[in-house]
Amino acid sequence: MEIHIAAARSPSADTLVFMVAKDRPIVLPLAATATIAAGAGLARFAGEAASIFETFVEVEGETRRVILLGAGGAQEADVERAGAALVARLATSGAKEAAVSFAALDLVTERAVARFGFGAQMRAWRMDRYRTRLPAKQKPTLETITLLTELPLVQNMWIQYEATANGLAFARELVAEPGNIIYPESFVERCSVLAHMGIRLTVLDETEMSRLGMGALLGVAQGSVRKPRILAMEWDGTDGAQERPLVLIGKGVTFDSGGISLKPGAGMEDMKWDMGGAGAVAGTMMALAGRKAKARVVGICGLVENMPDGNAQRPGDIVTSMSGQTIEVINTDAEGRLVLCDVLTWAQKTYRPEVVIDLATLTGAMIVALGDQHGGLFSNDDGLAGDLLSAGTASGDLLWRFPLSDAYDKMIDSPIADMKNIGGRFAGSITAAQFIKRFVEDGVKWAHLDIAGMVWADKPGALWDKGATGFGVRLLDRLIAARFEV
Repeated sequence: MEIHIAAARSPSADTLVFMVAKDRPIVLPLAATATIAAGAGLARFAGEAASIFETFVEVEGETRRVILLGAGGAQEADVERAGAALVARLATSGAKEAAVSFAALDLVTERAVARFGFGAQMRAWRMDRYRTRLPAKQKPTLETITLLTELPLVQNMWIQYEATANGLAFARELVAEPGNIIYPESFVERCSVLAHMGIRLTVLDETEMSRLGMGALLGVAQGSVRKPRILAMEWDGTDGAQERPLVLIGKGVTFDSGGISLKPGAGMEDMKWDMGGAGAVAGTMMALAGRKAKARVVGICGLVENMPDGNAQRPGDIVTSMSGQTIEVINTDAEGRLVLCDVLTWAQKTYRPEVVIDLATLTGAMIVALGDQHGGLFSNDDGLAGDLLSAGTASGDLLWRFPLSDAYDKMIDSPIADMKNIGGRFAGSITAAQFIKRFVEDGVKWAHLDIAGMVWADKPGALWDKGATGFGVRLLDRLIAARFEV
């Protein structure tokens, strides 16, 4: 589906959409305005954000679908939700081209109009690649939405939002693909498109990781025939002005069986999305390059598959991380932190960042704590944590901060190694974050985002269909725009 911007609607538009603010009179440039307004009243349509009243009337001798679309208080978030609601209604309705009028909204801004298109694009994404017998009535028909406006800066602003929408779609694509399609090597191949956008790609293979001493990551990978990879994606929109980059790290367990600590069979198919953090990082890098962000950012994905095998890591094994710290592996299903710790060490030694943010579908305990409403935030720096919380509120990718302390840290001490990879039954998300924190170098500002409940939706939401949500892309893009661009 494409978003166009124009001053007037095309004669080919088969659907006319009129934005209506909450509790405001319905005034339309149509002969049937009185009938439409009366029908809307009978249907109890009052212009609430993302509410819809739909009818069909004759316009210029042709039958047209007419939609009244609630804008609520016409705030940017309301208008964005309205754009998504329109697509959810029209995607498979038979409509092909919709023209959206904002004329009835008082003082609508360029950004609000662009966010309408952003909401529409977010909700339009769906995964039909493997559905060869999709019934005709379930196939998408909506091809174009035209935003009718004469505001001069909408086009430029839309270019920025479209880049973010493209990055979000890329993240969803990576997360939604099954484990036999996306695995470490193919993830890297799928990201090769980023090189054409000006992103520098660096790939570490198993041999190089072994030479560097990444025993923790390699221990996770050793049970799979799929070989691990580390993918680093560097975007510098500052022409060298930013000496030290922001580093983003994504957990990329492309399929997680649990290893020898095997997960229950029911629901294991969902573990294809255990690389949601890596997907978000790759999507963010695409968004930054697409809108030519004036920042230097390195996105790094630690890519492995966690499988049971005669060569798989055992509970009780001790591995040595790249940092030199030793880890007693109590549970092979607590593998994400083993991947992240070696990637984090390599990232700090290679790029010397001041700020590192990691994203990971790390713990089931986070889903118990927050469900699918917030991602968990852990940080050693209050300023960075505050910036992330603000970016989450502004973007819609909400976060909630959790504590870190020495009391929790003691829960992962091992009697025979420097640490163990789980801390017991309680505070599982916190002890996982404390584990990662042990690999953060002095002076580095660090945040860990546990997004286990956020990357996949079992039912459609306001801004996504059922499936991959792309959580994290909007958040990181907004954070970088607010804090890290020069």
